[in-house]
Amino acid sequence: MPLCDGLWYEEQGQGVPVLFVHGWCMSSAVWGLQRDAVAAGHRFLAVDLRGHGASTAVAAGSGGFAGYAADLVRLVQQLDLRGLVAVGWSLGAQALLKAYPALQQQLKGLVLVGATPRFSAAPHFPHGLPAKEAAGMRLKVRRSLERALEGFQRSLFAAGELDDPATAAAVAQVLSAVRLPDKDAALEGLEMLMDEELLDEASQVRCPTLLLHGDQDQTCLPAASAWLAQQISPSKRVLFEGCGHAPFLSRAAAFNQELLAFLSEVYSDV
Repeated sequence: MPLCDGLWYEEQGQGVPVLFVHGWCMSSAVWGLQRDAVAAGHRFLAVDLRGHGASTAVAAGSGGFAGYAADLVRLVQQLDLRGLVAVGWSLGAQALLKAYPALQQQLKGLVLVGATPRFSAAPHFPHGLPAKEAAGMRLKVRRSLERALEGFQRSLFAAGELDDPATAAAVAQVLSAVRLPDKDAALEGLEMLMDEELLDEASQVRCPTLLLHGDQDQTCLPAASAWLAQQISPSKRVLFEGCGHAPFLSRAAAFNQELLAFLSEVYSDV
């Protein structure tokens, strides 16, 4: 697909648009097990965030989540994506929360996967990880981005989650298609996770929202999406038993079923 002001995106299918936004140090390739299922009845779009996948890298310190949000807003506007459902995973969910005020007129719904409004724990938001977790990952990225991402990908899944050989093979195939991001983009993403919070933005969301979370997620804690469910109305929260941070990979069929049911409900008047 063509670049849109430096952002690469892929597109498949026709109909109402569904835009997918990946997480930290990933790319649009992570949605490989959702593409065909969604494109069968909708216009599937997946974007590479700045410095990730095939999208253009930008200078460090380019605006944090506000920079990601501005990119998404520009993409939606230039592609004229009206009546949009946006699906964001982890950091991608945070980027969508940041973009929500500017996109709310175009949005029909949100799907937030493994989402949290604040990665690091704080007295006013105890549902995050110790700041040392992100700091430790930053050191690993500086030493070797490739080795850091190998460890991060392993941490996405709970014990026993990939015991089924067919599931493990499908997940490995998807992850093998994710190219290494720009190192500066990886480090800047960690800085965002350490320093920024989106509690106020989350409390402003008033479109139908589906919250999907693994009940064994050790990256973005399930308690964080429980907090989001209390703030966002209307919302529905679904936990995937025995899953870590990427249920759309390890439980693709069940995940897709929940997603397609939500799309059917949201688009019932189209």
